[in-house]
Amino acid sequence: QVQLQESGPGLVKSSQTLSLTCTVSGASLSRSDYDWSWIRQSPGKGQKWLGTILHSGGSRIDTPFQSRLTISKDTSKNQFTLHLASVTPEATAVYYCARGFGQQYTYRGQGTQVTVSA
Repeated sequence: QVQLQESGPGLVKSSQTLSLTCTVSGASLSRSDYDWSWIRQSPGKGQKWLGTILHSGGSRIDTPFQSRLTISKDTSKNQFTLHLASVTPEATAVYYCARGFGQQYTYRGQGTQVTVSA
C-alpha cells in the first residue's frame, strides 16, 4: 500500500522559505509512472493545488506561485520536496502531498500544519 508522510517546520516567519518533505513508502519514485503533487488547505477554504512534479521530468506550478515555488525529488531517499519562498501569513494552511496530478490524486498524506507568523 502506498503511504505518504509530510514533514517540516510547523512555524515559519514571514519572508522566510517554507520547506516541506514528503516521504513515500510502498512505491518507488525512481520507477514510478505517477506524478506527485503538493496541495494545501487554508482555514475555512477548500483544497488548493500548488504544484506537481511529473513522472516524465519537470514540474507544473500553479500560476500564482510560479515565481516562488519549486518542487524537486530525491529518488535515493524516495522523497519529494516543496520550497515556497517569501511566505506571508496567507500561507498558513495544512499542506498535503499526494500521488497524482493536481487534485486528481489516488493517495494523499495526512497533512502537516504550517503557521506563518507576521
